[in-house]
Amino acid sequence: MKSIFIYCITLLFTLNMYAQHTFKAIVKDADKRPLQGTTAAIRILNKSAVADSNGLITLKNIPAGKFKVMFSHVGFQEKVIQFEFPIMNDSIIEIELTEKEHEENEVVVTSTRTSRSIANIPTRIETISGEELQEKGNMKPGDIRMMLNESTGIQTQQTSATSYNSSIRIQGLDGKYTQIIRDGFPLYSGFSGGLGLLQIVPLDLKQVEVIKGSSSTLYGGGAIAGLVNLISKSPGSERELNFMVNGTSALGLDASSFYSQKFNKVGTTIFASYNHGTPYDPAHIGLTAIPKYDRYTLNPKLFFYFSKNTTANFGVNATYENRVGGDTRYIEGRADSIHSYFEKNKTNRYSTQLSVEHTINDQVKFSFKNSLSYYNRSIQTPGYIFSGVQLSSYSEVNLNYKKERVEWIGGINFLTDKFTQDKKDTIVPVNYNQNTIGAFVQNTWTVTKIITLETGLRGDYQNDFGFFLLPRLSALFKISKHFTSRVGGGLGYKIPNVFTEDAEKIQFKNVLPIDIKTRAAEKSYGGNLDINYHTTLFNSNVSLSINHLFFYTRINNPLVLTRLINGYYEYLQPKGFIDTRGIETNVKLIYKNFKLFIGYTFADVKQHYATTTEFPLVAKHRLNNVLVYEIEDKLKAGLEAYYYSPQKLNDGATGKAYWLTGFMIEKLWKHFSIFANFENFTDTRQTKFDTIYEGTITNPVFRDIYAPVDGFVLNGGFKIKL
Repeated sequence: MKSIFIYCITLLFTLNMYAQHTFKAIVKDADKRPLQGTTAAIRILNKSAVADSNGLITLKNIPAGKFKVMFSHVGFQEKVIQFEFPIMNDSIIEIELTEKEHEENEVVVTSTRTSRSIANIPTRIETISGEELQEKGNMKPGDIRMMLNESTGIQTQQTSATSYNSSIRIQGLDGKYTQIIRDGFPLYSGFSGGLGLLQIVPLDLKQVEVIKGSSSTLYGGGAIAGLVNLISKSPGSERELNFMVNGTSALGLDASSFYSQKFNKVGTTIFASYNHGTPYDPAHIGLTAIPKYDRYTLNPKLFFYFSKNTTANFGVNATYENRVGGDTRYIEGRADSIHSYFEKNKTNRYSTQLSVEHTINDQVKFSFKNSLSYYNRSIQTPGYIFSGVQLSSYSEVNLNYKKERVEWIGGINFLTDKFTQDKKDTIVPVNYNQNTIGAFVQNTWTVTKIITLETGLRGDYQNDFGFFLLPRLSALFKISKHFTSRVGGGLGYKIPNVFTEDAEKIQFKNVLPIDIKTRAAEKSYGGNLDINYHTTLFNSNVSLSINHLFFYTRINNPLVLTRLINGYYEYLQPKGFIDTRGIETNVKLIYKNFKLFIGYTFADVKQHYATTTEFPLVAKHRLNNVLVYEIEDKLKAGLEAYYYSPQKLNDGATGKAYWLTGFMIEKLWKHFSIFANFENFTDTRQTKFDTIYEGTITNPVFRDIYAPVDGFVLNGGFKIKL
């Protein structure tokens, strides 16, 4: 009898263990709305179910015991909860998921001098960071020209047909109106800007931030069209050691290395690169589409962590380059009386950057910055040479006061810029010595959960052109979880100097210095309005983002390089103005491993003088299309197509419309990856449908370059991460 009783008890216990139970839950968001399409899974049992339109999930046939249930939904943070089965009363559990911040909202930006996420900053900032930065680095490892050119609303303008010199245009305005800074230091202005885009290697960049429209209130004169801030990598908690080697079908070579490590009280980053180009003439016209060049770059930087409240860093940037374009037979050493044209650029760039930060208390932080820059460049063509030295410096002190809803930043900066032309080059040197002292204050105020305001005011005094007052206002409206909007505007100015796109095209030959007694600074005003929409579709399987921007900028007193009767060139100031107006639309779709980006730019840029005409070298319509397929840490592949509408040229002609295409693929392992990029695989070249010069090959007169001249170039290589 006793054994029968024990048997029955054991049987009942066993039946209870293997009894099958049902789990029911309703999943909602923070606003108590049901989340259709949420997945609940018990991985150890290989069981899962999907929520219906009411957010109800049912998991059946669950044995007794303790099991973890994972809830996941696109756009929301995963949640894992442990339950013990059977659940008393078979009750329906209510689960609340927290929405993730939008992918781009997680990016912290510094261009507005604050360190806020992109989601919480009123100024409209576009970023290139993370995987996107790495992918674009694969396409052009030797410089950042392509990286910027493939962004909506940005167009790089080639200023030399044979040496590849280029400038950047934002929303159709001349490159002289865009300010390029690195880590908050203005290192690429004036004479040093002509080859700037070609001498910045992207491997040591953490992020690129772009502000479109007037940003002079933030960093002083020069940012009428916009601002590009290059953010360098800094030491992290783990050592980083990267190598990249890239070769091209045009016989180019790029070799870069980056090392970063943080120790107890000291950290360091060291970047070094070598870039080589071989004379390349795909059109077989006897002139280089890609010049011969050798460039060496070394950027070491030390970081000091004196205490929890005080840090500092000091860096040195050194670049040497020798670049020769022109007649291929001359470059190959087979010159004769006919094949004798060349364009030589030789540059030496050295700069230092010092930054100190001290946290006074929980609300106040003090910062100091200083940079010194030496730039020596010579440009030589047959029978002519232009060379000189640019010395510049930048110093700034600022205080940051931050509370929960309000942040104040105020400071003073001092900028010097001196250019001395070699006396042997010309009878009338284009020397200048410009000093600017400025004071600024900026306030960011979270008025409500819906409205955040950012206001700024700057006053600059410039030794040649006097005082400038620059107000600025931006506002962020968080209309709903799906809609946000930004509106902003301000004033800007540009101190004249001779180093512009137009003068670069003629190697500054016969360009007269600017008469500061009769010329005025260029001044601007403008604003923009954008609307952002983000949602999920098809049971949250697809993520959709749309950004639409309206922009307008007007520049008064523009300086125009004009050819005089005697053959010299002078910067004149005709009565009138230049303005740009238009729209940008960006659409981003994400489905599983696929990402689709579509961007459209309409830029209507006009010159309003005695008559109104189109501004040259602006593609009024541009279309960007990028499709990316990615398996995280395993495979990346991207297909691109870009359209450029016809552009008016300086000689009165109109260039032809064209498409550019590209395909990139990268296979990744833990410490190693290989990549290949088929750039412009349809071989679109200006030399296929238009000419690039007039006259003879001995003395060519170059026309505007509005389309690629290098055509299809295959590049590929490998990266090592240790």
